[in-house]
Amino acid sequence: MAAISFNHVLKQYVTGKSSVQVIHDLCAEVADGEFVVIVGPSGCGKSTLLRMVAGLELITAGEISIAGKVVNDLEPAERDIAMVFQNYALYPHMTVFDNMAYGLKIARVPKDEIRARVEKAAGILELMPYLDRKPRALSGGQRQRVAMGRAIVRQPKVFLFDEPLSNLDAKLRAQTRLEIQKLHRELGITSLFVTHDQVEAMTLANRMIVLNGGVMEQFGTPEEVYNRPATTFVASFIGSPPMNLLREAPGGRAGAILGIRPEHLDVAAEGWSLQVDGIELLGAERLLYCRMGAETLIVRLHEDQPVPAIGATIHAIPRDDKLHFFDAASGKRIP
Repeated sequence: MAAISFNHVLKQYVTGKSSVQVIHDLCAEVADGEFVVIVGPSGCGKSTLLRMVAGLELITAGEISIAGKVVNDLEPAERDIAMVFQNYALYPHMTVFDNMAYGLKIARVPKDEIRARVEKAAGILELMPYLDRKPRALSGGQRQRVAMGRAIVRQPKVFLFDEPLSNLDAKLRAQTRLEIQKLHRELGITSLFVTHDQVEAMTLANRMIVLNGGVMEQFGTPEEVYNRPATTFVASFIGSPPMNLLREAPGGRAGAILGIRPEHLDVAAEGWSLQVDGIELLGAERLLYCRMGAETLIVRLHEDQPVPAIGATIHAIPRDDKLHFFDAASGKRIP
């Protein structure tokens, strides 16, 4: 196991006389055994950051350390990491056992130890019945577990996951998230997990790095990021549906953006006057899409609350202890 340190890390691509900065002066400390999720929209630099840890991308400036050792100039094989990719990258002509054992065979690990490691990983991942099958005889979720098993048998200091669940359907994603949580509890290996899915980030992370355009907007626990977003970007990206951000709300501060999550607006006989423009039914809850003057906002209703008609006017009271304020110019949180 090993801690990971990002010390003023910068990544820049230069083409001719022009350059594009992908990662901006990132500093963060990942604790030994911690599961950290790097989350953000497509193109924000999260996979690039992971690939720099892996040694697949050069670092333009700054330092990355693993277990106290600067790895900037080390080859990927020298970093003692194992990576699980979005595509499973399994050898179709090999059995599950041989796919999981291949890296150990190349490293000339003794046969008895290879079998012991593969069977231990297969037991953790519930793959024992499938060790003699070829990948084509497996479901997508089982193939992803084989890819994770191949990483586990190497017994690395660090696991790197690059959007490993994005090829799975919703049910399999939820199931595999639980398996990854169980895996981390059992092995306790320091892990970095890249995703654009904020639900994955919230459910998997001990802490999460929220990236936006290569800038780390916030680094904190899921609870901290959800309950005290550091910027308007974090407030709008984390949460489904996102936080309402209002520039002209009643009771707001001059020159500030007021934030309120949809579940913290209580429908009442008085309060803000809202016109209902749309309704989304989500089983046990309803989302009301409303207008208040020039502002648009969402109100979350529970299943036992009456649902108004589209076009109706309702009133809602924001909970005072759940209000957030952000600087209108910088987007940063105002204490």
